[in-house]
Amino acid sequence: MVKDSISDGRRIGQLLASELTGLQRGPLSGVSVVDANRDVEPTPAGAFAYRVTADGTEVAVVEVTPETARLVLEQAPVTAPERDDITVDGTTVVVHSGAAVKTAVDMLERSLSG
Repeated sequence: MVKDSISDGRRIGQLLASELTGLQRGPLSGVSVVDANRDVEPTPAGAFAYRVTADGTEVAVVEVTPETARLVLEQAPVTAPERDDITVDGTTVVVHSGAAVKTAVDMLERSLSG
């Protein structure tokens, strides 16, 4: 069993970008990560990391804090999971661990489908 979890906001943001660009199914087939700030330094208020587009239209912005990555959606997510490592506040999905990245991507996928 893994005892260490990824809780570095910059690394979570990188994992999220990899997952978004690696999946080519359904509504995620047109998703791209653009305007990436490769040298982003996380801040408590959230530093801009990159934009997420679907078929050329911006659907989200990702910001990183020292402990989290925030997926700020253009519209509220369709569903919010019951997990300790994801917090949803309106259109903002806060990813608290690397393990929650896939769930955040699934939320974006459902939002794009709806």
